[in-house]
Amino acid sequence: MKPAEALGMLSRAGPILFGVGFLAPLVAQSMDALGWQAPFGSSRVVFGLLVGISLGLVAKCRGSWV
Repeated sequence: MKPAEALGMLSRAGPILFGVGFLAPLVAQSMDALGWQAPFGSSRVVFGLLVGISLGLVAKCRGSWV
């Protein structure tokens, strides 16, 4: 795989990577700071990942975060 192809793949997956790398920890830490429990008996990190990946997929499909 050429570097340009790898960079293209990363840019297409950008919103999902942003959701996993930034939004998921932000959600988990915010829930911890507020003392909220994750639903369905899951951990805060797992719930943050679900939220982050979901928002990243929505942004990727729509082509925009707004």
